[in-house]
Amino acid sequence: MTKAVNTENFTMLALSVACLVAASPVLANECARIADNESRLACYDSLFGSAAATEGSSLQADGEESRQQASLRAGEAPEPADETSRMIEDWDLAPEGGGRAFAVRPYKPVYILLATHTSGINAQPRSDNAANSVSTPIGGLSTNESQFQLSFKTKVWSNVLGSDGNLWVGYTQSSRWQIYSGQISRPFRETNYEPEALLMFRTPFSLGNWNLRMSGIGLNHQSNGRSNPISRSWNRIVGVLGIENGDLSVQVRPWVRLRESAANDNNPGIENYVGRGEVIVAQRFGGHIVALTGRHSLRTGGDSRGSVKLDWAIPISGNFRGHLTLFSGYGESMVDYNHRQTMLGAGVSLVEW
Repeated sequence: MTKAVNTENFTMLALSVACLVAASPVLANECARIADNESRLACYDSLFGSAAATEGSSLQADGEESRQQASLRAGEAPEPADETSRMIEDWDLAPEGGGRAFAVRPYKPVYILLATHTSGINAQPRSDNAANSVSTPIGGLSTNESQFQLSFKTKVWSNVLGSDGNLWVGYTQSSRWQIYSGQISRPFRETNYEPEALLMFRTPFSLGNWNLRMSGIGLNHQSNGRSNPISRSWNRIVGVLGIENGDLSVQVRPWVRLRESAANDNNPGIENYVGRGEVIVAQRFGGHIVALTGRHSLRTGGDSRGSVKLDWAIPISGNFRGHLTLFSGYGESMVDYNHRQTMLGAGVSLVEW
């Protein structure tokens, strides 16, 4: 008897389920006609139970996306979307952090200019400090030479004192090589060494499509490691602001020189030639990278000096690019800080701005 009852109950249950399945397309269509998202979700939930919640959530998400698209058409601001930023990646400034400490990272451009030509080689470097002026011209220097630059950085401290800041140390070295001057044994005419420490902060501020990504402050030393009379060096406190707009990046870098005694100052007034700050604008398009660097003394009259440099990186394979550069003004190197010239160079690069 019990078995008969159970069989009968099972049969009735099967028939009910079959009827519900058969009717569900019709009922589902009725639910689909409900405009309000919450009411439509409740309809599906009553029809299909917990499975409807998942389906309804998907439909609700679709509805949210549709509303966002409608807002765009109406001119309303869309919800902020995730986007990649080279500055944030390069300086580990994402809110969730990232990047190992003491890992070697690219910093400034790395390149080899196989040939450069200058409008005037500095054969008699001079300075307002008599101890740093060459008395007789250096013979045999060619207006043609080669040049290369190496640069890297590493993070040494994340979230400094609980802030959004990271402490970095960097090193840049650039050399001018008289490789085409066989008659004087192809010497390195000038090498500049630039160690520095930088405290960089995430700065999430936007105005339209312009995004202020980072700000920072650093201590910078630059010298040529030579003895008098061609020794050159200075120390600076450097500020940094990094801005992006898609594939366009802008770095604003003002600096203040740390004073030295008159006797130890190899290059008095260097900031009136090399400048008191620089702006670096880089644009990426189709694998090409064009960068413009401008420096100025921020003075008028006879002290209004500076330089401009244009770099064009041309894609070859991966990060290996052809590189063209044009420089005009003062301070192409430390020994040339007060020497005006125009220099054109061509070579290859591995790292760009």
